[in-house]
Amino acid sequence: MPHPYRSQILDHLGLVAGMFDELGIGEVIDRATQQNPETRIVTAGHAVKAMVLNGLGFVNQQLYLVPRFFQDKPLSRLLAPLLSEAKHLHDDTLGRALDTLYDCDVTALYSLIAATAAERLGLAAPFAHLDSTSFHVDGRYNSDEEPTAQVVHITQGYSRDHRPDLNQVMLELIIEHQAGIPVLMKPLSGNSSDAQEFGRIVKEHIAQLQTTYGTTYLVADSALYSEANLQQLAKTQIKWITRVPATVHDAQATLAQADLQTMAPLTDGYRYHLLSSTYGGIAQRWVLIYSAHRHPQAQHTVGRQLRKQGEQEVQAFQQLCRTTFACEADAQQALATFTQGLQATFLHEVAVRSTPRYRKRGRPGQGTLPAQILYTIEGALASSIAALQPRVDRQSCFLLATNELDETLLPVQELLAGYKGQAHVERGFRFLKDPRFMAASLYLKKPERIMALLMVMTVCLLVYAALEYRIRKALQDHGATFPNQKGQPVQNPTARWVFQYFVGIHVLLIPGQWPVVLNLTEEHQQLLKLLGKPYERFYR
Repeated sequence: MPHPYRSQILDHLGLVAGMFDELGIGEVIDRATQQNPETRIVTAGHAVKAMVLNGLGFVNQQLYLVPRFFQDKPLSRLLAPLLSEAKHLHDDTLGRALDTLYDCDVTALYSLIAATAAERLGLAAPFAHLDSTSFHVDGRYNSDEEPTAQVVHITQGYSRDHRPDLNQVMLELIIEHQAGIPVLMKPLSGNSSDAQEFGRIVKEHIAQLQTTYGTTYLVADSALYSEANLQQLAKTQIKWITRVPATVHDAQATLAQADLQTMAPLTDGYRYHLLSSTYGGIAQRWVLIYSAHRHPQAQHTVGRQLRKQGEQEVQAFQQLCRTTFACEADAQQALATFTQGLQATFLHEVAVRSTPRYRKRGRPGQGTLPAQILYTIEGALASSIAALQPRVDRQSCFLLATNELDETLLPVQELLAGYKGQAHVERGFRFLKDPRFMAASLYLKKPERIMALLMVMTVCLLVYAALEYRIRKALQDHGATFPNQKGQPVQNPTARWVFQYFVGIHVLLIPGQWPVVLNLTEEHQQLLKLLGKPYERFYR
C-alpha cells in the first residue's frame, strides 16, 4: 500500500518564480502573443516560465527533459493552479511556444519584457553596455543555404570558444549598469561581424534606449570604434564610451609615448592623461589610462615577447656573423643596420675581424701577399633590461574615447567606472555559457526555435540578475545581512549562493490537509520577509 504522504522539491525555485511574476514577464508574453490563460492550460507565458525555472534549476537538463525536471516539483504552486501534471510540459508544447515567440519577433518581444522589468525595479542607469558572444549549435540546420534577412544563418564564424570548426549562432546584448539586466537582445548569424552589427543596433535601437531607460552613455569594446560607426552615432543624441583599438595609427603613437611620470593619479591604482582627437571627423576626448592592476599580466606578456624576440635576434646575429664582407666599411654598415633593429638585446664586445685569403693551400711563404682580405663580425648579444620596464608600462596602458567633451559632466573617474561596467556583459555571457545552464550547446528542430530559445536564455539572465539586485537592495535598505559561504554576515550575496542556501526545502503533501513546507530556517524566513509577499507565498 503506497504511503499517503508525498514530498516535492521546492528549493530556490520559489524565488525564481516570485521574480518572474514580480516582473510581469508571463503577462507581457501572453498579452503580446494574444494568449488566454482562462482557456489554455499551458500558455506561452507558462511555457517560458517553465523553461526559466528549468534553466535556473542548475541541473543541466535539456529542453526536452523539462517534464522530468518537474516530476518532483510543486507544479501548481510554481506555475499555475491548473498546471498540476508535468506531462502537460512535453516537447511539443514547448516547441509550439517557441514558434509563438519567434512569430512575435523575439527582439521586439524581449524589449517589452525588459522595459516592464526596468520600470518595476525602478532602474535608471546612465550607462548601457553592448557586446556579443557565440554559441555552438549541434546540427547543420541552414548552414548550406543562402541566408535570409529574418532567420539567423547557422554557420561557422569567429568562435569566442576557439572552435571555428563548429557551426554557431551569435547573441548580441545590451545590459544596463545598475542591476546588470539585459535591456535588449538580438540573435545573429554565426558569421556576423561585431563592427557591422554594433553599428546596425545603434541605428535601429538607440532611440529606444534613450526614451525607455534614460540611457546617457553607450559603452562598448573596440569593435564599435570605426569611422562608419562613429559617424552613425553622430546622427543620434547618444553619448558613447569605447576603447580605441591599438590598430588606429594615432593610438599606436599615443601608447608608444606613454610616460607614467606625466600622468595624473586616479584612485585605486590608476593614472591618466587627457588628449583630444577628431578621428572619423568626430570631435572626441581621449583618455590614456594606466592600470596598476594590469601590471603583473603586462610583465608576463612583455617577458614572453622579449624572450621570443631575443631568440630571433640571436639567430639573426649568428647569421650575420657567418656572413663575409669584401671591405670593412660594408661590415660596419651591416652591423649598424642590424643594431638599429634590436629591441630585446644589445651588442656586447663586438668587433670586425679581417681574415686574409691566399691563392694556395697551406702556410704562406714569407712576404707572400694575400689574394684578398675578407671581413667578419664577432661578438655576442646580451639581454636588454632597460627595454623591459618601458614596454611593461606601455602594456599596462589602454586608451578610452568619448564624445562627451565636457569633463564636468563626465569626469575621468566616472568615465573609467562606466567602461569597467563592461564586466556586466562578460559576467552575463559567462552565466549563459555555464555548463550547468540548459544551453551549453543548442539543439532544436529549426533555427527559428533557436532564436526563440536565445530569448528565453536572456530572460533567464534577466530574472537571475534582477533577483540578485532585489536581494541585495532589500538587505541594504533594511540594514539586514545574509550568511555567506563562510557563515559571515554580508549584504551582497550572489544569487547563486542564495540558491544553494535554499537547497533542501520541500513541500510535504498530506491528503486532506494543507501542504507543509519543510526545512525553512530563520535565515530563509527573514530573507523572504524582506522580499515581500510575492515570494513568501511560494513558501507558505
